[in-house]
Amino acid sequence: MPHRKQPAPPTPWSKNLAQPKVDDTAYVHSFSNIIGDVHVGANVLVAPGTSIRADEGTPFFIGAGTNIQDGVVIHGLEQGRVIGDDQRDYSVWIGKNASITHKALVHGPCYIGDDCFIGFRSTVFNARIGEGCIVMLHALIQDVEIAPGKYVPSGAIITNQQQADRLPDVLPDDIEFAHHVVGINESLRQGYLCASNNSCINPIRNEMNINHRNGKGNQYSGGNGKLTPEIVAQVKQLVSQGYHVGTEHADTRRFKTGSWKTCTPIESSNSSEVVAALEACIEEHAGEYVRMFGIDPKAKRRISPTMIQRPDGKKVAQKSTTGNGFAPVATGREGTTTSNGTGLTPEVVNQVNSLLSQRCNIGTEYANERRFKTSSWQNGPTISGTNSTQVLAALEEFLAEHSSEYVRLIGVDPSVRRRVAEILIQKPGDRSVQKSVGTSSNYQASASSQGNAVNTGLSPEVVEQVRSLFSQGYRITLEHANERRFKTSSWMSGAPISATNDSQAIAELEQALAGYSGEYVRLIGVDTNAKRRVLESLIQQPNGKGEKSAPSKVVVNNTPKSPVYSSQGATMTTQKLSQEVVEQVRSLIAGGYKIGTEYADKRRFRTGSWNTDSQIDAKREADVFPVLEASLAEHEGEYVRLIGIDPQAKRRVLEMIIQRP
Repeated sequence: MPHRKQPAPPTPWSKNLAQPKVDDTAYVHSFSNIIGDVHVGANVLVAPGTSIRADEGTPFFIGAGTNIQDGVVIHGLEQGRVIGDDQRDYSVWIGKNASITHKALVHGPCYIGDDCFIGFRSTVFNARIGEGCIVMLHALIQDVEIAPGKYVPSGAIITNQQQADRLPDVLPDDIEFAHHVVGINESLRQGYLCASNNSCINPIRNEMNINHRNGKGNQYSGGNGKLTPEIVAQVKQLVSQGYHVGTEHADTRRFKTGSWKTCTPIESSNSSEVVAALEACIEEHAGEYVRMFGIDPKAKRRISPTMIQRPDGKKVAQKSTTGNGFAPVATGREGTTTSNGTGLTPEVVNQVNSLLSQRCNIGTEYANERRFKTSSWQNGPTISGTNSTQVLAALEEFLAEHSSEYVRLIGVDPSVRRRVAEILIQKPGDRSVQKSVGTSSNYQASASSQGNAVNTGLSPEVVEQVRSLFSQGYRITLEHANERRFKTSSWMSGAPISATNDSQAIAELEQALAGYSGEYVRLIGVDTNAKRRVLESLIQQPNGKGEKSAPSKVVVNNTPKSPVYSSQGATMTTQKLSQEVVEQVRSLIAGGYKIGTEYADKRRFRTGSWNTDSQIDAKREADVFPVLEASLAEHEGEYVRLIGIDPQAKRRVLEMIIQRP
């Protein structure tokens, strides 16, 4: 098999001119390079564009069944070795059935054990990774040893042993995913070897020629009833708007993992020819899932993926998937239109109505268990129209189609082309993810009827923080994390709070907390002018500590008043600290956090170059507040922000501006 392999060049440290040793069952693409003393084991796949260069550090070992994917670079330093499983010295050792995925960098001295997965663009240098570890995307692992069976999240930087020792264990789904990748690449290896072997590929070509002559090729002249009228209408709509049409297919195994295979693109702009090509695709992939999607040639993106065939051969009942007005109208038993004849919760209905009133587009995304854990959501259809009944009906049908998957609702502001809402509305086997938490309209009605008295499930501290952020013109959003992501500070972005007043924002916050029950949630305040965060506050934990408290009543008077705080029976007043700051300090002290301050003039504030003030070592409220007031007085005319510090994790949990010039 032709591929580029060559001996190591003579150098001051080596003149042995060692040649690569490649097993006969391995497939090495002709566009890859293997240089020097490299052992490539049985059934290994080396994809195009890889560089395996043992010209400095040497030797390299790549175990049986391993796949080295496109763009991977493997190199080693002249100094430094690792002990391989055969007890010999190696610059790079990669065990059996490992996956080194696209654009990853493996630089010796380095050991990667059996059954490991190294994600896209991750870097491993001067490290030892134990058997069965999963390293996700864009991670850096350097100067550490990782125990077997550990999980490294995307974007993690592991450069000291303490970080490596805190890594969580892999989950069964992670192991299954790694084995799936190995299986896929084993099939590719066999396919590439078959394609280069005439005795294997010729019978396949002959069978294709016979099918073509018998009229089973793309010899279709028009529709024959395989597509539903809804699909035909959708095709015509896409073509009339200048979109291209593409298709994908998948067997049952690929469908479960979302690994669709792309069919031949449909180049025609004639709707009849496109329909004929779609029917040909269905015929060719009988017994498989087939889906159609539109392609925006200007934006170079997909729109409106729609299932058009299932393995059982039944025609697929269609709904509003094009985003172009094909949504059915929800009807009752007598065929009359209903306002909400769906199984959606009132919170979801209210959210949809709110988004439509703001002229936002409604979209959907879905994910199975594995994709949900890695936040690899798949795009669902965009639902068009301004009629909430039609939109709700289309949403209900989409939930029914993906009843065993996670589904979230997406709100998109078309004027600025960005998302304004991401709301989880379904979990597998649970059609009512967002439980009614007594917020939304009930909460707002209470707020308006009682003036400034508000009943809410959020703690008074969180309510005051929200009001403070709104009063200063800041934008509010959320971040959430499970136990594993929380330990590595790999927070996931939640939906921005799209409300225009604090009452609506508090209602949306409670809905979001219900959707993220069992996770850590933190409140984020963003200064849109300076494009930076001004607040990060933990407001929910899975074990209930620091979580939103039982419903309480907070009364805020219209007239400003010096807040009063007490400590150990003494009552004191302050003229400089607001009620929000007082409550925030109390919350930090109660949580065992340390308190500090930072200050900046206008120039430093714009560049985010804050000056650190002295840390407050006091643990009593009575001692902390006077120090804070003294700091505000000392830096009058400057920005001052309050810092909360977790002494155990040695990281900040709060950054809150408490004074402006």
